[in-house]
Amino acid sequence: MKELTRKRILVTGGAGFLGSHLCERLVTQGHDVLCVDNFYTGTKDNIAHLLDCPNFELMRHDVTFPLYVEVDQIYNLACPASPIHYQHDPVQTTKTSVHGAINMLGLAKRVKARIFQASTSEVYGDALVHPQKEDYWGHVNPIGPRSCYDEGKRCAETLFMDYRRQHGLSIRIARIFNTYGPRMHPTDGRVVSNFMMQALRGEPITLYGDGSQTRSFCYVDDMIDAFIRLMNSADDPGGPVNLGNPHEVSMREIAQRIVAITGSNSPLELHPLPTDDPWHRQPDISRARELLGWQPQTSLDDGLQHTARYFRARIEASSEASSEAGSEAGAPSAPAAQRPALT
Repeated sequence: MKELTRKRILVTGGAGFLGSHLCERLVTQGHDVLCVDNFYTGTKDNIAHLLDCPNFELMRHDVTFPLYVEVDQIYNLACPASPIHYQHDPVQTTKTSVHGAINMLGLAKRVKARIFQASTSEVYGDALVHPQKEDYWGHVNPIGPRSCYDEGKRCAETLFMDYRRQHGLSIRIARIFNTYGPRMHPTDGRVVSNFMMQALRGEPITLYGDGSQTRSFCYVDDMIDAFIRLMNSADDPGGPVNLGNPHEVSMREIAQRIVAITGSNSPLELHPLPTDDPWHRQPDISRARELLGWQPQTSLDDGLQHTARYFRARIEASSEASSEAGSEAGAPSAPAAQRPALT
């Protein structure tokens, strides 16, 4: 890559699901990538294949504390994104969204870097407008059990817009809708990972409510393409941009597709709907189409096939590791090495 176009790029949350795919893409494009993660939900396994790359650097750091580095662009992805993880320590989740945004915006201001904020469709709450456009203000419970994430992201958007207005900072805000693919955490409680693991293990598929509630699912490769297009767009969007798949599918339908793709015999099992869980979630991506020339390219079935292969490999690797550990535990211990006699 030409030195004029090669950039030093910071990715916070870079060892997570989306962050690791973003780091991989940027490294492949020839950029120098600084991956920052506190490893609360991210793992080194996600970026292990990048560690020997000369243009990839890994730093353990929590974005609730300031960071002093020289970079050209910042992708701020750091924050637990699944209900199981972000509800475990709701105060820290809010701090990560708010203090993390303040620290990264401060860094961007100091080094004059363009900064990208990974926001969320959760800012729309249990939407009363369908599909959701960027000018919809949402229908959110500010004091519910999910609020640490929803309100933290809303506050981060406010901070980004105010830094743009007050300091002339070059910002990009992506409102990310449901995304799936390889490197999802198998126990993060999200729809695709839950259904996939249950199907591959032959366990009942957990459906909440009657399964008629809907989501739209975007494959991770398409989402990363959108991130990079948005970050490098010549035109300032002037505010948030929805990124996701506009095709809606019910929970029951996606469960049935996963059962079919995995060849599972898992039955569907109904459970009460969680508090504040939205009934419908579907993006209007007109702005992304117009500004970025982007829309998802991967079909749901193709994306689920890729994801199933990843989860099947994880399960097989885990089983092999357990078998080896069991064999070692049952084997006689090796004799202790003898020390040489002193003369």
